[in-house]
Amino acid sequence: KKVKPFNQHIYLHLERKGGGRIITIIRGLEHSKSELVQLSKEIKKNCSVGGTVKKKEILIQGNFREKIKSLLITKGYNVKLSGG
Repeated sequence: KKVKPFNQHIYLHLERKGGGRIITIIRGLEHSKSELVQLSKEIKKNCSVGGTVKKKEILIQGNFREKIKSLLITKGYNVKLSGG
């Protein structure tokens, strides 16, 4: 069954990787793999960066929490920033 965006609680985490790299992790999305890939494409295009989908999470290279948050909110998601 499909979960509506406004029923999903999305968390945006920041994670530091080796070499001082930062990635933004989008957790809590309840979509199929293909929907996640589609959403990640849109986010990557919006932020002009790379990223991937792993274990139902979208990983975006760099700190784009604010940009991603506003994009997801316009799509109707409940977004919270956490960690970082």
